[in-house]
Amino acid sequence: MKLAEYIWVDGTSPTSLLRSKTKVLGDDQDPPTWGFDGSSTNQAQGSKSDCVLRPCFVTPDTIRGGNNILVLCEVFDTDGKPHETNTRHACRKLAKQYAKDECWFGLEQEYTLMNNQKPLGWPDVGTPPPQGDYYCGVGNSRAFGRRIAEFHLQACLNAGLKVSGINAEVCPGQWEFQIGPANPLEVSDNLWIARYLLERTSELFGSTVSWDPKPMEGDWNGAGCHANFSTNLMRENYAACIEAAELLGQNAEKHIENYGTGIERRLTGRHETCSYKEFKWGVSDRTASVRIPWQVEKNQCGYIEDRRPNSNCDPYVVTALIVEAICPNLKKD
Repeated sequence: MKLAEYIWVDGTSPTSLLRSKTKVLGDDQDPPTWGFDGSSTNQAQGSKSDCVLRPCFVTPDTIRGGNNILVLCEVFDTDGKPHETNTRHACRKLAKQYAKDECWFGLEQEYTLMNNQKPLGWPDVGTPPPQGDYYCGVGNSRAFGRRIAEFHLQACLNAGLKVSGINAEVCPGQWEFQIGPANPLEVSDNLWIARYLLERTSELFGSTVSWDPKPMEGDWNGAGCHANFSTNLMRENYAACIEAAELLGQNAEKHIENYGTGIERRLTGRHETCSYKEFKWGVSDRTASVRIPWQVEKNQCGYIEDRRPNSNCDPYVVTALIVEAICPNLKKD
């Protein structure tokens, strides 16, 4: 026998939550379609509460171990139509539509480890020393929660996720892991499973994960989910990178509205951000909406970084918006 943990994204507003439940399967049994009570997850009314779970991505369950599995699911209505909260469906269609562009994403997921509603490393009274020493910090006075971050990294690696690194971030108790490079659908699936594994890891260590883009007010960096993006043309042509950066500014308001709840609290124009009220791109500019790394300018090819998405963003929505803005409009000659 094996345990299959069915995982899905719920309908909580304004920021969706992860939900999961366990099904016992035979050793050789594939996870079947299942269901749940949508009235308890903000996805249905009690008078018509059934929602459908269709498995779409399966990985080893590296928290339970053994032959147990994690089963990421899409949510459907009982009539077979994608549920209105199912953002993966649209992302899947766009990824297929522009497969020839060979879109690659790398997502930089920041998060804050909390205890008693304060970041790890925060004193009981007052505030810690100003930010500056915590980013990529080493030692008990600068790196808080390393055991959790490294346990999570190993859990992701053991699950076969495309995790490419971790680092301590600017605010105490704040960390980041990176997923990618991978196509829009794969990077988003991997990120949701990595988020699930982090939540489960935090249970083991008695801490809480905050995905809030500005968990502590004041002179502290917020938490984002920067999206690095390239197409096959951009990986060969620097002019295409510049064009892609400019294309992301043509409907900036739509992106801001869909890049995560509370984005105006983080994108203030301070703390390595551009204000949500404006759009600009620049080379090696962390105060820009979209940054072109210096190596890309030097090599005359590569990728761009959209620095606007929040830590609490939906990666299916973010990757779909970027693909939709760039791929149909990027000059191919």
